[in-house]
Amino acid sequence: MARHEGRGMASVNYPIGMNLGGDPSQALIHSNPDGKFTVALSAIDLGQGMKQVSRQIAAETLGVPIEDVYVDTADSDTGPHDMGSFASRGTHRMGNAIIVAAREARGVLLEAAAEELEVNAADLVTDGRGNIHVRGAPSRSITVKATAQAAQFKQGKTIAGRGIFLIPLSAVDAETGEMNPNTAFAHACLVADVAVDDETGEVEVLRMTSAYELGRVINPRMVEQQLVGGAWMGISHALYETPEPYYPNPEHGPRDFNEYLMPGPGDIAPYHVTVLERPAPDGPFGGKGPGEMCANPVLPAIANAVYNAVGVRVDELPITPEKILRGIKANGGAKPGPRRGGPVNWR
Repeated sequence: MARHEGRGMASVNYPIGMNLGGDPSQALIHSNPDGKFTVALSAIDLGQGMKQVSRQIAAETLGVPIEDVYVDTADSDTGPHDMGSFASRGTHRMGNAIIVAAREARGVLLEAAAEELEVNAADLVTDGRGNIHVRGAPSRSITVKATAQAAQFKQGKTIAGRGIFLIPLSAVDAETGEMNPNTAFAHACLVADVAVDDETGEVEVLRMTSAYELGRVINPRMVEQQLVGGAWMGISHALYETPEPYYPNPEHGPRDFNEYLMPGPGDIAPYHVTVLERPAPDGPFGGKGPGEMCANPVLPAIANAVYNAVGVRVDELPITPEKILRGIKANGGAKPGPRRGGPVNWR
């Protein structure tokens, strides 16, 4: 029996969204009489933090405190149209729509404040703390709350905005059919170190190191947690999860989470992440978002690491001990490949 260590790498070039008929997202924003704002969306937060990022984008564009912004992801009956929460498009598509809506609402807000202060709206600025004042004269000010009340009960104005983000359809090459359905790409490179037991076929992920380019990071802590959680999901896809052996026939398949295997806390490897910021020209404040690519490079990196460790190329997931042992037997034994030692450090 021997335990063989291996290292594998995978790189990802990930498209943000899919230009299906322009891949539109829409947002509606309105102010309540208390000066707080509601953002209405039909995109759904699946746990990726879209509502929080939407609050940040709306608050920054409106120029109000983030605690004064509420995001309502109602449903497709009551909210504005959205293509959906898929293809890692939420921050990019939804964020752009929110900016357009927030700019329109901000314009009405400043017009209402200008009427109360008897100045030109172009001379007004917001301080991000709930106040609007004359540029260069902070003492001449009015609160956002007082402005919202004056607009609704005195001026007859609706402080609201509508926004849509729509990608122009790509030209199609008449001869080849080639087109470009995306406007933004995120990138990643991940290195996985594993140990493979040539007697049991078990794989232990020793460590992972990655670098992700995600545009501008709008919420660093949430991005960090999403990358870590996505890596855990990637390990699960690579080594554990499967509906086999009778898929798509559900008979005799896993019935509960005692039989449908996933990694537990003891299976999580140390993970070092470096996030690179390269603001996207068409992203909201330069953001793109990590989304699905958090897990994607983990799978091929682990597969490459197993091959490097024992010389077995597994091309069907998950990489189970049985598949590894069959490969070792077919090869006449474990055949470790060359490996450069030492930790990976991209800082």
